[in-house]
Amino acid sequence: MNRDDFNILNTNIVYFDSAATGLKPKKVIDSISDYYNNYSANAHRGDYDISIKVDQKIDEVRTLIKDFINADSKDEIVFTYGTTDSINKIVFGYYKYILSKDDEVILTKAEHASNVLPWFELKEQIGFKIKYIDLDSDYKLDIDNLNKIITDKTKVISIAHITNVVGDIRPIKEISSVAKKNNISLLIDGAQSISHIKVDVKEIDADFYVFSGHKMYGPTGIGVLYGKLNLLNNFHPIIFGGGMNASFTSDGKRVYDLVPLLLEAGTPNISGIIGLGEAIKYINNIGIDNINKYEINLKNYLVNELSKVKDIIIYNKNSDSSIVTFNIKDIFAQDLAIYLNKYNICVRAGNHCAKILKDEINIKNTVRISLGIYNTKDEIDYLIKVLNNPNIKNEII
Repeated sequence: MNRDDFNILNTNIVYFDSAATGLKPKKVIDSISDYYNNYSANAHRGDYDISIKVDQKIDEVRTLIKDFINADSKDEIVFTYGTTDSINKIVFGYYKYILSKDDEVILTKAEHASNVLPWFELKEQIGFKIKYIDLDSDYKLDIDNLNKIITDKTKVISIAHITNVVGDIRPIKEISSVAKKNNISLLIDGAQSISHIKVDVKEIDADFYVFSGHKMYGPTGIGVLYGKLNLLNNFHPIIFGGGMNASFTSDGKRVYDLVPLLLEAGTPNISGIIGLGEAIKYINNIGIDNINKYEINLKNYLVNELSKVKDIIIYNKNSDSSIVTFNIKDIFAQDLAIYLNKYNICVRAGNHCAKILKDEINIKNTVRISLGIYNTKDEIDYLIKVLNNPNIKNEII
């Protein structure tokens, strides 16, 4: 699907690592070049035409994102430097001021480091308890297991919409219903979901939803923090400087701007914002449902063909996303990835920034294939041929 839009594929690589970062279509790259070549001014700092154009572009993209996720207001859209930055802003700019030592925060052991380490750090400062939802036999989040660990001290549930290793799609609407029923705040990491399935923040009714541009065919270094406006208005900024203040004086008096500017101190990643806007237009033009249908069909084909490979162990055959995680018996994951690289096949190997998931799947390192709209069945057939090489173990040694 749309392979001609991605110049990098002309190098004859087989790119199976979209969960790490998506490739960038020509339109995204061209929009960034257009900014740098034709109106490369700063934002919120100029009264001349090209600076005003930058302001207009940023405002347009903020509105585009609002519509893409069905937020109520563009003021609920905060630009960050990625999902990690967004979660840290939420944890240390909001939850730090509402949690106490007697409270509980609920995670799972399948979460990315970005949704674990900030909580560990805040726990050290405040002393609250972190609890983990037990995963089922397919490493999925079961609502009954969530209900079992909720108490009247539970204040936050912070989980991924789609996990980055086993690729399970969480039942977010049901989780949100449980959260609201128990007066629990809900933070959703949407890094792996935003470019694969429809996200409607009003339907989900999450308090916060965060994602990165580079996972959705946009540039690196740009992310989005969505929050309900009443919650954002209670944030404490964790970065201070230009662009987020209305005034300050030498005696320390200062007046800060309202959100979203309050949380966007410093020069924004202007080219990143512009590129992200173009990426959203690109996704909208194809249709998110069409993307999902194509990728799931491809993933089912991949699992079926992988299952025929000798000594293969697939950890998430029953996941509903386009992520497939596996190993081959007696071959170390990184060694297999290096072997595949000899044939220009790009996969991810390791713990995938989910280091405590090993407690659930009983293995530390795996090989991950994550599909995008540019992948094909021919590429999967080529992968299977390389994996079926009778000399594979000798080549790796």
